[in-house]
Amino acid sequence: MKFFVDTADVAAIAELNDLGMVDGVTTNPSLILKSGRDIIEVTREICAIVKGPVSAEVVALTAPEMISEGRKLAAIASNIAVKVPLTWDGLKACKVLSSEGYMVNVTLCFSANQALLAAKAGATFISPFIGRLDDINLDGLDLIGDIRTIYDNYDFKTQILAASIRTANHVKDCALIGADVVTAPPSVIKALASHVLTDKGLEQFTADWAKTGQKIL
Repeated sequence: MKFFVDTADVAAIAELNDLGMVDGVTTNPSLILKSGRDIIEVTREICAIVKGPVSAEVVALTAPEMISEGRKLAAIASNIAVKVPLTWDGLKACKVLSSEGYMVNVTLCFSANQALLAAKAGATFISPFIGRLDDINLDGLDLIGDIRTIYDNYDFKTQILAASIRTANHVKDCALIGADVVTAPPSVIKALASHVLTDKGLEQFTADWAKTGQKIL
């Protein structure tokens, strides 16, 4: 499974990238706002750090404008994936941009039918939002499973990029279902290493080692 980091925080991306935990990055208008930086500037900096796909999102609502914005964003670096919303205009933009050879991430997916359309339109990635479905008492993981089945049935090459990841269990469950990618905040990726029994065991080993009076260095 590929790990994408869902942030525009360059320092956080660099830290995880040094550990080999970053296969790509996803950003969106909200994350750009949180960064407090210019979208072109910060995206270029991220692309220089990360070798894998870096999703940069259009903000236009009509297909012609999305296509123009997508081309401008794609010109930032060769590893840009243009992010478009799963609307009819977004699908039109996806078709044009993917036909021109650009990677396209179709975002804000909440149904298997939407995912099917995105694959038909040539999307490189489809981004189903797990957490936001959970927020309205629907099981977001069921959507990941449905998309996996449909894509496998027809050998679609579109990669399932599970988004709106809130917990370490979301990551585990997406891996079990077979999502190609998860994109998660740095805090969730770091949380994957945490376990109460690891902490308890380390505490015991540290205490026992102190009793030996020995040193390794």
